[in-house]
Amino acid sequence: MKARCLWLLLGALAAFVIGPTLQAADAKRPNVLFLMSDDLNNMLGCYGDPLAKTTNLDRLAARGVRFDRAYCAFPLCGPSRNALLTGLYPNSTGILANAQIFRQTIPSQPSMPQAFRNAGYFAARIGKLYHYNVPNSVGTNGHDDPASWELELNPAGVDRLQEMNQIFSLLPGQYGGTLSWLASQKPDAEHTDGLMADDAEWVLERCAKRRDRPFFLALGFFRPHTPYVSPKSYFDLYPEKDMPVVSGVKEDQADIPAAGLGSYKKEQDKLTDDLRRQARQAYLASISFMDAQVGRVIAALDRLGLADNTIIVFTSDHGYHMGEHGLWQKMSLFEESARVPLLIVAPGAAAKGSVAKSPISHIDLFPTLAELCGVTPPANIQGQSLVPMLKDPSVAGRGWAITQVMRGGGQARASVTTNVGSEGARFFGYTLRTPRWRYTEWDEGRKGRELYDHDSDPRELTNLVFGAEHAAIVAELSEKIRAATKTTFPESGVTPELKPGLWAPNLTDP
Repeated sequence: MKARCLWLLLGALAAFVIGPTLQAADAKRPNVLFLMSDDLNNMLGCYGDPLAKTTNLDRLAARGVRFDRAYCAFPLCGPSRNALLTGLYPNSTGILANAQIFRQTIPSQPSMPQAFRNAGYFAARIGKLYHYNVPNSVGTNGHDDPASWELELNPAGVDRLQEMNQIFSLLPGQYGGTLSWLASQKPDAEHTDGLMADDAEWVLERCAKRRDRPFFLALGFFRPHTPYVSPKSYFDLYPEKDMPVVSGVKEDQADIPAAGLGSYKKEQDKLTDDLRRQARQAYLASISFMDAQVGRVIAALDRLGLADNTIIVFTSDHGYHMGEHGLWQKMSLFEESARVPLLIVAPGAAAKGSVAKSPISHIDLFPTLAELCGVTPPANIQGQSLVPMLKDPSVAGRGWAITQVMRGGGQARASVTTNVGSEGARFFGYTLRTPRWRYTEWDEGRKGRELYDHDSDPRELTNLVFGAEHAAIVAELSEKIRAATKTTFPESGVTPELKPGLWAPNLTDP
């Protein structure tokens, strides 16, 4: 084992120093700093949240373009991350659950960082980019794709190594998929995300000395994923008594189809209002802690003189509920779960401090970064380039974003084309977001529909699908969602092969 580890280290160092020769590096091409948070919704100051203290991300938004209506392809870590990193919808990657990697279904498909490697970039990963079991996989490669990176760094801090037995959980001993939190007595530098910021500074220092070759550095912070663990000083920013609790849940749920509430977990019945306040406090504390680490990395980029030629992307894998509609965490098709923050700083190619309001998707990031950096992407990627929006945020682009999720019980093997309504079988929900409307169909409408008018109802409290007054818009959006869904499959019409045992029995994220 020691010999194997030594050879792996030597191989990584060789790639780190020599780099690929598939395409000559061009030092004039911009670098990419790709920052990703885990389970982060839009509770940020730059998105108007009245409580969030996110100074560093707010400053980052002022340096570039804030996308107000950015959406994930699937509100679950594994499918979302595979989609983002391949530029393909989940129906084309074949990844619809966790603990999977697109190499199982489309093994020859180049990922986004792999395409940058092939173009001569130094590609490095720190922390979680593909799926990890959190917290148990912290400090490992998780469900990673080795072809995507030359250098992989997996620090583990006190949150993983020392404090696990101190964490409160609704289900004692369970953390990753269960509401759980801890106000740690340890400082930032001893936590995993703090160690990641240290590693990022080290890598950036190396890159500053080797400017003959551009870099693609990806950092996947673990916070605010459960367990919500951060130093106590961040909890102190959010007094528990000031944390709001969502009200009117029963009235809100009255017009929501059962599938729309299918992400609810039984253990959440244990939540009291005091626990709801504590959970929100811990979640916001974890966001502010993560924000501080982002600030350290951006400060290093600036200090090393790399910022003028570096594109910065900040996003999350999906959104997150904090009690809205009676839901917590993810796996719904409401705004809180499907929407993600997205900030892009592109020196010379993006208007500073501007806001793009047209709906866009995670899968748009691959073609966008490829265009900005002169990298040739695979011909089959499905997103649109956001470069026109970066230059002029009023550009409409595609004009919609689609997000999907799965429902249904059992562990039977399924195909991504399965959409039957029989009892117990898996089925899909798709939601289409336009500038004004969110329209959702469960099992092609057989298990319910939802329509929300964001002009008058941004919290999505009133389902308008039942009234004759909106029959025409329902018909129009139903036709539109069917057409949009077709675009999520491969052009060839060939579904990725899903081998027996590929489906995870628990679709909630551990």
